[in-house]
Amino acid sequence: MAKEVYVLLCDFPESERFGMISQLRRCSISVPSNIAEGTSRSSNKELAHFLRIALGSCYEMETQIILTEEFGYITSVKSEEIIEKISIQQKKITKFIASLG
Repeated sequence: MAKEVYVLLCDFPESERFGMISQLRRCSISVPSNIAEGTSRSSNKELAHFLRIALGSCYEMETQIILTEEFGYITSVKSEEIIEKISIQQKKITKFIASLG
């Protein structure tokens, strides 16, 4: 997802460089980064904590994608495509958290 978001942002207006572009980059990178950090921890409780942070970043990214469509930076088709992928990530992370007990 992070790579796809970075590619998507190449077509955004320069005026969003420190706004939407920056925000979407941060939350898209936060998902795999927190999953990676969580897997390095010594307990399932700590892993679950980082997975919850990653899940929160997924929801943040979903919100940002909805806003980019509303601002006219992406089409509704592209928005729906990305949101579907984010939704799949959210479900996988939620299941992973549940499996940890």
